[in-house]
Amino acid sequence: MSSREKVQAFVSDKRFQQFIIAVIIVNALTLGLETSKSAMAQAGGLLHTVDHIALVIFVVELALRLYAFRLDFFKDPWSIFDLVIIAIALVPATGEFSVLRALRVLRVLRLVSMVGPMRRVVSGLLAAIPGMAAIAALLILVLYVAGVMATKLFGDISPEHFGSLPRTLFTLFQVMTGEAWPDIAREIMAQAPMAWIFFVVYIMVSSFAVLNLFIAVIVNGMEKEVASDLRADEAKHAAVLLEEIRALRREVAELRESDRV
Repeated sequence: MSSREKVQAFVSDKRFQQFIIAVIIVNALTLGLETSKSAMAQAGGLLHTVDHIALVIFVVELALRLYAFRLDFFKDPWSIFDLVIIAIALVPATGEFSVLRALRVLRVLRLVSMVGPMRRVVSGLLAAIPGMAAIAALLILVLYVAGVMATKLFGDISPEHFGSLPRTLFTLFQVMTGEAWPDIAREIMAQAPMAWIFFVVYIMVSSFAVLNLFIAVIVNGMEKEVASDLRADEAKHAAVLLEEIRALRREVAELRESDRV
C-alpha cells in the first residue's frame, strides 16, 4: 500500500472523522464562550489557544485530504465547502478585516459535511431549490395582486398599514406569517365589515396553500435524496459481495489446482 493510500484510509477512517467532529463541537463551544465578557476575563487566553489549535487541526486535516485524493478532492462539493470555510478562517482578522472574526463561527457548519444525516437534509434542500423557486414566484405574484387590491380597498381606511403599495406588501407579509393579523383585520372591519372576506381568502391562499407547497417540495426533495443514498449503499454492498464471491472462486480454483497436483 502506497503512502497516499495509507493517508486516504486514515482520513476516511470512522474514528478520525469522529475526532474531527469532536474538535468542531469543542471549537463551537469556545467561540460561544468568547462572546461572554466574564468568560473572556477569566479564561480568554485559554479560549484563544483552543481556537488556534482547532484551526491548526482543521488545516492539517484538509491538507491530508488534498494529498490523499488530489484532483478527486475538488469533485466532491462538500470538500470544496470545507475548503472555503477553512480559507475564510485563515483570513487575518485584524485591522480592516477585524469584522471577519465573526465569520470564524462558520467552522461549525463543517458539521453539515461531516454528519451524514445533516448532509442528506441539506442535499435534499438543494435538490428542492428549482421547485421552490417556482413556488416563490407564485407567492410573489399572489402577494403583489393582493397588495394592489388591498391598497385600493383599504388605503383610505388605514393609511398606516395600506397607505402605499410598499406598506401594503409589508402588512400582507406580516398577515401571511400570522403575526397580529386579527388586530389589523378588526381595524379595517370597523369601517368595512365585509373586509374579513379578503383577509380569509388571502390567508388561505398564501399560508395554507402556497406555503404548504414549499413543505411538499422540500419533503419530496429529501425523499429523493434518501432514495439515492439507499441505492448508492445497495450498489456499494453489491460490489463488496461480488468481490467476496470472486475471492471465493479464486480460492476454490486454487484448491482444485492443488488437488490435481
